[in-house]
Amino acid sequence: MKLTVIIVNYNVKHYLYQCLDSLYRAVKDIETEVYVVDNHSRDGSVNYVSRRFHDVNYVESNHNLGFARANNIAIRQSSGEYVLLLNPDTVVGEDTIEHVLEFMDQHPNAGGVGVKMLKADGTRAMESRRGLPTPMTSFYKMTGLCKRFPQSRRFGHYYMSYLPWEKEAQIEVISGAFCMLRRSALMKVGLLDEDFFMYGEDIDLSFRLVKGGFENWYLPETILHYKGESTQKSSFRYVHVFYEAMLIFFRKHYGSSSLWLTLPIKVAIYLKASLALVQMQTSKMRKALGFFSPRRRREPDYIFIGSVASITQCRRLARKKGLSGEFVVANERMNPEVHVQVLEKLDTVKNQTYMVYDIEAFQYRKVLEVFSQHPVPNVFIGTYNPRTKTIITAEEVLR
Repeated sequence: MKLTVIIVNYNVKHYLYQCLDSLYRAVKDIETEVYVVDNHSRDGSVNYVSRRFHDVNYVESNHNLGFARANNIAIRQSSGEYVLLLNPDTVVGEDTIEHVLEFMDQHPNAGGVGVKMLKADGTRAMESRRGLPTPMTSFYKMTGLCKRFPQSRRFGHYYMSYLPWEKEAQIEVISGAFCMLRRSALMKVGLLDEDFFMYGEDIDLSFRLVKGGFENWYLPETILHYKGESTQKSSFRYVHVFYEAMLIFFRKHYGSSSLWLTLPIKVAIYLKASLALVQMQTSKMRKALGFFSPRRRREPDYIFIGSVASITQCRRLARKKGLSGEFVVANERMNPEVHVQVLEKLDTVKNQTYMVYDIEAFQYRKVLEVFSQHPVPNVFIGTYNPRTKTIITAEEVLR
């Protein structure tokens, strides 16, 4: 078996469906086995996606096992030469995986590969390339020096933002949203550390790959990570899990370092976590006491692009949901530049706008390419699937 793809799912059935749709397009000529490990979802995820994706190996847990443990279950059951850890809220281009595998075949010392992740507006996610969070690198990040001097190899090392985006480069940390791993390297350094429930396990594994003598690489192949910017970072659970993961990492890898190096970082972690919790509690209290008058949010605009049949369906859905929309009949074969033409008219758009693409009329790769090359403020990617009659954006699902 050439490739194993593992997707850990938790209550995001529509995003999972779209992820699998893009994945199967990308691996149609590659010997692949796909595992979906469902962490006790309550939205009927497995029943929903299994009606179409019959070849997937489904693992249905009775508990939320966390990211690391769920992945490890599938890794142990699978047999692929390469293992791709893929988030369910991602969309991969049709040629992304093929190009990554070609690179891995040609670079036998590459233990892992990450790619260029786009946010929903087409801008690049900084988490696509990261350096190891050593005590000093973490200090520069927490004090704002990383943001202030992004091109500095010293201060900007956390995001390695001095590296060119359109060239392959050796990096230190691969994001768990798309993490291609060589199985032989994984077996040598060990599977994901299950002490991490969520967050931090990708940093830990990347560090162990480097310490094991392997290289981690970034390739300018594009994926969309829908929910990366929409994670509920305002929740108490997020604060607890995220900062606990940071403490686990530092205890594991820097516990024996000088107290003068590690103590400031540990103190900073506790302070940032405490400050985040205080800010959230204060905000809730102010709202409860009526100090905030909620501002009315304008409903977003939609531009639908697709086949005649899909546009007809989108018109019905727009009327049903009360959406403000424009409708453009086009497909990639007949009018491949229609996206650019529409985007050029939106250079000064003020209201939040979703460009919703018929994914049977356009390749995912083409949509990501256009948004990456022509980002427009307040314009975001959306998709429409004629099979499920579903619109998906970073913020909501409409059916």
